Amino acid sequence: MRVLNLTSNRMARFYVQQVDVLERLGVDQTTLSPPGSEHIQMDSDEARSPLDYARFVPEVLAHLDDDYDLIHANYGLSVPPALLQSKLPVVLSLWGSDLMGEYGWLCKRLAKRCDAVIVMSQDMADQLPCDSYVIPHGVNFDRFRPIPREEALETAGWDPDAKNVLFPYPPNREVKDFPKAERVVEAVDDLLDEPVEIRTLSGVAHEDMPYYYNAADAMLMTSVHEGSPNSVKEALACNTPVVSVDVGDVRERLSGVGNAAVCDAEAELVSQLATVLRSGERSNGREVVRELSLEHMGQRILDVYEQVLDLPRKDADLNRRVSIV
Repeated sequence: MRVLNLTSNRMARFYVQQVDVLERLGVDQTTLSPPGSEHIQMDSDEARSPLDYARFVPEVLAHLDDDYDLIHANYGLSVPPALLQSKLPVVLSLWGSDLMGEYGWLCKRLAKRCDAVIVMSQDMADQLPCDSYVIPHGVNFDRFRPIPREEALETAGWDPDAKNVLFPYPPNREVKDFPKAERVVEAVDDLLDEPVEIRTLSGVAHEDMPYYYNAADAMLMTSVHEGSPNSVKEALACNTPVVSVDVGDVRERLSGVGNAAVCDAEAELVSQLATVLRSGERSNGREVVRELSLEHMGQRILDVYEQVLDLPRKDADLNRRVSIV
């Protein structure tokens, strides 16, 4: 099977992992992204202009002379070039920030014109005006695993006598709401006898992330919106306790996990984080999220591809063609 991937950010960690696992399953893939992609940092929220996506169209159409079986548009704004052709079926993956962001209305309209839509959570599926497949991003369980705390703390360079709360994002990512996380940790610091420190991350290599999860006494998530946050699943794979707002599929992911909490209010975040830190215990997260392996994710995506290729094609002119005004 040959797949033409379109993506807004070819360096996003979860996208790189998706490509790798599908290649291991025998899928031959080519990735195209809009001009300027090489300057986009991994997992960045950096936006492109409409002109960037307009310049992307000729490149996509030029590749259709090659013998592909389908087009997989990864991220909502990468799908219009795919829908300007009628030769190949189109699979759309929505990542969360697209559906829940400024152009969410457009993503919903475009999703109806695709042959299949993949979303990260049931919450995202419920927002769409069409059927979709819920396939959360998978976790590399060989990489994300429990590591002795002493080794992890030494690698992270954190104070072993403090309670270290991991906020695994740069503070300037507005959607992650660092100010709320900072307020919560400051309030918990006032409640506990031991010092409580918030630890943010920026520029840490993906292969080093397990040390920070294992060094943390808890991970805190305060995001405004999420799809199926990888950081929560990676923390759980390391048995790191997680305290989070009720966002994306976090409530589902934390179901059955001990020493973890999903909260509806800031005061509850403070109370639950204090409880988790006082306990000093790890979670049983790895056992609970074991089904979210990369291999399982890849097989489910491959199943979608195979179902799409077996389905009767929609009338391209009536149902899938997009007009750019």
